Amino acid sequence: MASSNFVDYIKIFTRSGNGGSGSSHLRREKYIPKGGPDGGDGGRGGHIILRGNKQLWTLLHLRYKKHVIAKNGENGSKSRKTGKNGLDVIVDVPLGTIVKDAETKKVLFEITENEEMQILEKGGKGGMGNWHFKSPTNQTPRYSQTGIEGSESWKILELKILADVGLVGFPNSGKSTLLSVISAAKPKIANYPFTTLVPNLGIVPYRDYKSFAMADIPGIIEGAAEGKGLGIRFLRHIERNSILLFLVPADSENIFEEYKILLKELEKYNIELLDKDRILAISKTDILDDELIEEIKEELPENLKYIFISSVARIGLDNLKDLIFEKLKTIRNF
Repeated sequence: MASSNFVDYIKIFTRSGNGGSGSSHLRREKYIPKGGPDGGDGGRGGHIILRGNKQLWTLLHLRYKKHVIAKNGENGSKSRKTGKNGLDVIVDVPLGTIVKDAETKKVLFEITENEEMQILEKGGKGGMGNWHFKSPTNQTPRYSQTGIEGSESWKILELKILADVGLVGFPNSGKSTLLSVISAAKPKIANYPFTTLVPNLGIVPYRDYKSFAMADIPGIIEGAAEGKGLGIRFLRHIERNSILLFLVPADSENIFEEYKILLKELEKYNIELLDKDRILAISKTDILDDELIEEIKEELPENLKYIFISSVARIGLDNLKDLIFEKLKTIRNF
């Protein structure tokens, strides 16, 4: 998918419909000259509703639709007929969409389930017709309620990709290659930094028809939390991942130090990321012999879960999927 097609931040204006006014009609028929009040209620104004759609993974479809406006409710009429409700506007969004008030930046809600629906802007209530106001002392009220106006505001929609596993690593560490090999995703791959400019999502098949989602996050560099390189634009996508898979290439000068730099950037961005399950995958290990692998193992701490893989040579990939799935079973109850 082209980089211009990935949109994870949108600001939109929303306005719900006004409620219809109640009717002040008095019943008048040929043989009933004074039938009393029979004005119906006004219809409710249309809501603006967000709906989760698992088929979407970007907010691109809202890029050129900055104003979302619902219809007004219709007025009530005679014979106690209630006016039609204004048509609701349903906007589909990808799972992982967070909604914020554009002025206060307060998080209002988030969409995480397919077909989940949340009212973004509630339509105005319809006014009551005059028949509601009839009483023993006022049998022919000639007044009714006007409908309540809808609401309007600017909202921010921010996407955080929902994936079981997030790939974390410096540019050109082999993340895109790994995703392309173990899933059907086809990210752009080249031998230079920042090939990946947008997150890529792939579904990784596993045994017994099971699967899990893996996201390739654009490469982090030292200082990313302060805005260097691609900055913090894509760091928020990591917040949604259950497992963080760190990729450090075997030809790195110091594998453990590179891992610690990556970890430090995540900590500076959001310290809660350190609570997530982590796996260190040492990539491009097809260039290593057994002796070098043993030397690297001696440099790594015992409490760090690591694995040696090569996407090109298909080394260790099944073991990696086993390791990931075992962790996911305890997190997601697969």
